[in-house]
Amino acid sequence: MKPIKHFALPLALALVVGTGAGASALQPLRDNTYVTDRLVAARVADRIRKTCPDIGARLVYAFSQAYALKSWAEKQGYSGDQIDAFLKDKAEKRIIYDRAEEYLASRGAVNGNVEGFCALGFKEISAGSIIGSLIYAK
Repeated sequence: MKPIKHFALPLALALVVGTGAGASALQPLRDNTYVTDRLVAARVADRIRKTCPDIGARLVYAFSQAYALKSWAEKQGYSGDQIDAFLKDKAEKRIIYDRAEEYLASRGAVNGNVEGFCALGFKEISAGSIIGSLIYAK
């Protein structure tokens, strides 16, 4: 079960990240705060659960949110090919990851500070934020 747990949230993030391609008549999803905020939240939650031993991932919920966001993007008019292209775009993923790292650092969750990750995770859980909804206290 551990291999599944270890890779499931990153896989869910990949599915979510894959929703961000722009159509010619549509705003690029990377410029849509609804999409980008959820992508950043998924990455932040993933980093928290990997760093804090007292926090786990709500994997089924994360997968359902990834599929819901993909469905939302498709309903907005983005094609499967556009979604796949965005999924494979390392530069787009880097933008999301960088925003997540900025969010973490601005709240004291920096590499080497496990307590900072745990504190932020528990705060997000208590606040009922998008990030908090993707993780749980063990």
